[in-house]
Amino acid sequence: MSWAVFILYVLSWGAIPHVLLSKKRPAATLAWIWSILLFPVIGAIAYLLLGADRIKRRRLRRAAKAKFARHSESPGASLKLSKQTPSATALLRALVNINEIPASTATSLRLLIDAVTFYPALKQRIEQARHHVHVEFFIWRQDNRGQEFLDALVAAAQRGVQVRLLLDQIGCLGTKRKFFDPLVKAGGEFAWFYSLPFGRHSRFTNLRNHRKLQIIDGEFAFVGGMNIGHEYAGEDPAFGAWRDTQMEVQGNVVTFLQEAFATDWYFATESRIIGPDFYPEAQAGDGQLCQIIAGGPDAPREPIPKSLIALLNFASKRVWMATGYFAPDVPLLSALQICAARGVEVRLLVSEKSDHPYLVHIGRSYYEELLRYKIRVFEYSKAINHSKAMLIDDEWMVVGSANSDNRSMRLNFELNLLAHAPQEAARLEEMLATDFADSREITWPEFATRPLSRRLLEAALRPLAPLL
Repeated sequence: MSWAVFILYVLSWGAIPHVLLSKKRPAATLAWIWSILLFPVIGAIAYLLLGADRIKRRRLRRAAKAKFARHSESPGASLKLSKQTPSATALLRALVNINEIPASTATSLRLLIDAVTFYPALKQRIEQARHHVHVEFFIWRQDNRGQEFLDALVAAAQRGVQVRLLLDQIGCLGTKRKFFDPLVKAGGEFAWFYSLPFGRHSRFTNLRNHRKLQIIDGEFAFVGGMNIGHEYAGEDPAFGAWRDTQMEVQGNVVTFLQEAFATDWYFATESRIIGPDFYPEAQAGDGQLCQIIAGGPDAPREPIPKSLIALLNFASKRVWMATGYFAPDVPLLSALQICAARGVEVRLLVSEKSDHPYLVHIGRSYYEELLRYKIRVFEYSKAINHSKAMLIDDEWMVVGSANSDNRSMRLNFELNLLAHAPQEAARLEEMLATDFADSREITWPEFATRPLSRRLLEAALRPLAPLL
């Protein structure tokens, strides 16, 4: 071994103390240490590119506290909380502490099923915007649908509306930055949330901004799982039909959603979004109780998984959950099992078809542990089901961007919205009931007799779940 190679080996082993001090989960720590020891140079480079699972945004948080119009709790939220049952009040207080975001209210909520309803609703709000349009997506395709919404943003900017478009650069591979030049020329602003290796924030290449958040005039907001592109409209023959869900909200909660966008925008651009036009005065009127669940690698409290577990522990009647990808860690899997063991009806809706087929097999590797606890598992077969939605009992609902996998729980920036909204929860129940009817239920006798080749494939892929 030459001295040059030996020095490279020694330098690469220097990454091991960083792995230990990063306080990752034990399995991830051991995996990275063995990778560096067995493949010193390659393993160290892989760790530098993919090993980051935490971001410190202290400078941003200080700026947020100094500049953003943060309220301790929106008017109406305290009144709504006082009318809840003791268990519901305890749940909301826990979620407020976990997420470090106050409870709020929405004067209206509208469930938007598929692009056929979401795309026209978003486009109409953009066309009606008077002051600003803030748009954040994980994926924006350079196709006919991408052009349609780019044209809408350009038209808004040309009539004097402040337009800011924030996209994840890794999610938008294949979409060139110059595609958005017309928006910039019209006076709008465009930014990537991350950069590819060797670019700005390149240490965080493994982390993604998976949020789908759109805000119009600080009055209306959309949250959910939808992206922009012709496959998400069900127009790509390679994917076929596409099921997804978004929700439009209006009311005091939009201020807190605006702050979530402003935080991401500041991280990407170091430009602050401040002023009363962006954060309207909170109204004291009645509304539906809401809680933002915002997670990411900058949140050491891990709000997404802990909020999900809190909701499972709270449920007394039923939990119907739809997720695009299912690869739970031990705490989430245990929470699902305990919830069902308490007598709660637990249903899980996953997609039989997927844009990432290997994730289907990983998800199936957990079915036995669900079915043994009488959890009903449904595989949606009519289309790709990309929805992330949850119905708790008869009055609580969650719509957002987070899947039930490690990436959404810890590596991605995600955004869910919990609402106590009996009327809209009934619509979500109807939507999920239709999805269950369009699915194939997995039964234990059938699953137990699946071919050995399938069992081996599931077992071989399952160890990858924590890395995805």
